[in-house]
Amino acid sequence: MNDTMIKAVPVRHHSRWIFLAIIVAGAAVTVRALMGADIDYDVTLEFLTAENVLKGLWSTLWISVLAQVVGIVLGVVAAVMAGSRFVEVRAVSALYVWLFRGTPVLVQLLLWYNLSLVVDTVTIPGVGSWETNSLITPFVAALLGLGINEGAYMAEIVRAGISSVDKGQSEAAQALGLSPAHTMRRVVLPQAMRVIVPPTGNQFVSMLKTSSLAYAIQYGELLQSAVRVYTNNLMIVELLLTVSIWYLVLTTIATVLQRFLERRYSKGVQR
Repeated sequence: MNDTMIKAVPVRHHSRWIFLAIIVAGAAVTVRALMGADIDYDVTLEFLTAENVLKGLWSTLWISVLAQVVGIVLGVVAAVMAGSRFVEVRAVSALYVWLFRGTPVLVQLLLWYNLSLVVDTVTIPGVGSWETNSLITPFVAALLGLGINEGAYMAEIVRAGISSVDKGQSEAAQALGLSPAHTMRRVVLPQAMRVIVPPTGNQFVSMLKTSSLAYAIQYGELLQSAVRVYTNNLMIVELLLTVSIWYLVLTTIATVLQRFLERRYSKGVQR
């Protein structure tokens, strides 16, 4: 062997071990603090399957799914309008996105819930008239507030997805005689799904947690249910931990479904 041959020496990552040691030490301190805290963990586990908590869990899941569906529908409509050749249509879409992305969702929820303060009755010509106070229940206010706000964000996501599809695809479809609506539904949107699905999954995970804001308008979701329980038994931290565990379960399931959909719509480009 030649003595002048260069001897390779593995790079030592001292900073990596220091970082790991800090993480382990921090975790140990946190666990020790939680174990020594005045928290009755048996109560936390006991209320995981309590009837009131499970009702709140179902309400959270129900309003999140419905609001996400409303948001997706509004987002697709607003994104298609944003690509219209008519400036008035594009302006309406831009106004919707600007207005509902620019104001806090909690404020929007409160505005919907208190709509009766400024509008006494809701009238649809030829159909009927209803008192606003009886029409806008906490559920309806939560659905409108969360769904319409979500639609503004989904509009930007869908618009980005549509923009990712080569214009040649639309031109080729229209050359074959497909209408613009048919081209959008059968050619553009299916290809745009690869770009749309990942952020939509993130939005739904966010929706699961954002739905807790409906607590402010008396909608009986998971947090509201826990508050009702700990108002009586004063086990505040224990019930908040119960709620946290259920949110973690819901978001974990949503994340797994998101990964599944991402793989399904990325089959053509995966290496």
